[in-house]
Amino acid sequence: MFRSIPLKYVLPLLGLTVSAFIFNTSEFMPIGLLIDISQSFSMTESQTGIMITVYAWVVALLSLPLMLLVCRMELRRLLLLTMGLFSLGQLLSGIALNFPMLMAARICVACAHSIFWSIAAPMATRLVTRTHRPMALSMIVTGSAVAMIFGLPLGRVIGLYAGWRMTFLAITVVSLAVLLYLAFVFPRLASDSSFSRDDLPKLLKNPLVVSVYVLSVLFATAYFTVYSYIEPFLKNVAAFSDQGITSTLMLLGVSGLLGSYLFSHFYNQFRYGVIRAGFVGLVAMLLLWQSAAAGKGTMVAACLLIGCASTLFNVTFQAELIRHVSMGAAPVAMSIFSGIFNVGIGGGTWIGGRVTAHGLLPYIGYAGAVIGLTALVYCFVVYFHFLRKSLKKDEEIS
Repeated sequence: MFRSIPLKYVLPLLGLTVSAFIFNTSEFMPIGLLIDISQSFSMTESQTGIMITVYAWVVALLSLPLMLLVCRMELRRLLLLTMGLFSLGQLLSGIALNFPMLMAARICVACAHSIFWSIAAPMATRLVTRTHRPMALSMIVTGSAVAMIFGLPLGRVIGLYAGWRMTFLAITVVSLAVLLYLAFVFPRLASDSSFSRDDLPKLLKNPLVVSVYVLSVLFATAYFTVYSYIEPFLKNVAAFSDQGITSTLMLLGVSGLLGSYLFSHFYNQFRYGVIRAGFVGLVAMLLLWQSAAAGKGTMVAACLLIGCASTLFNVTFQAELIRHVSMGAAPVAMSIFSGIFNVGIGGGTWIGGRVTAHGLLPYIGYAGAVIGLTALVYCFVVYFHFLRKSLKKDEEIS
């Protein structure tokens, strides 16, 4: 896989992959520790869940402004500063004395998140040739998937045995080590961005770009309506043990690797099929979510399939977005994608919280399925229409 890529670019790609692992571990860690954090501050799970919502909405609000502010900065320097800010936020989370202090620390991490996920995919694609871009993107997503396999469950195990604070402190140590690694191996990359605020209207007039954003918010809302409350669902509805929950979350992460594999091997040849698979897989599993809870095996299978669908969507539509914009506009376009996706995360967490607060946790899958069906119809009717129209235009020009 790496034979035709110089080692000096493989090493920074690996650094970005590990960074993606750390960022995703940190973002979703509170999901696996929701019960413990709630008990620590004498709060309910739905009250503590607002931390996930606020984090997501801060990312949504700040992704574009922060990226416009720093888009002309040399990318290596920007990456290192982002990792430094992330490490600081993790440290403050680990020593938080009360819930407001924890929220403030998470907002600090959210600012670093806003920048990292705006630049990660564009940087990865710039390190390789066009032929290897799907591979480079799949590596970033693999880092995210491995976070679900080992990061989130490991964070949960550390939290169960040493306290949730130790989980954040462990992430602090790892992130500082990655910061030092990137300082040694990552090459200087000029921002290559002539993008300015005046170019935003042109970007947002592109119907394909706008459609990607609409689909991202709908998909994220549907998925995180269920995923944000997967721990209490597995415990209280599916009757899983604590170890069973940890193992299931790990297997869900394994399914992310499968989604990354499917993308890297089939996206170039079967683009439409890969896009369809993400939406169909999501909606089908959400509709079957309550029924799957009747048995341990069916519940694990549902988690595997929905995790695969989520990863497949995420990497596929990052690739779709990069296809539809210039390289100079890619970081800003990705910052909007990250922000809008996090609107969906926050919205899904809020909807899931309301469903849970009203005692309807067993039916949470149906709430997500309604939104997922909307996304599926929009993709098949609107996005594919604009995509075919664009491809036909390109053929006529060539």
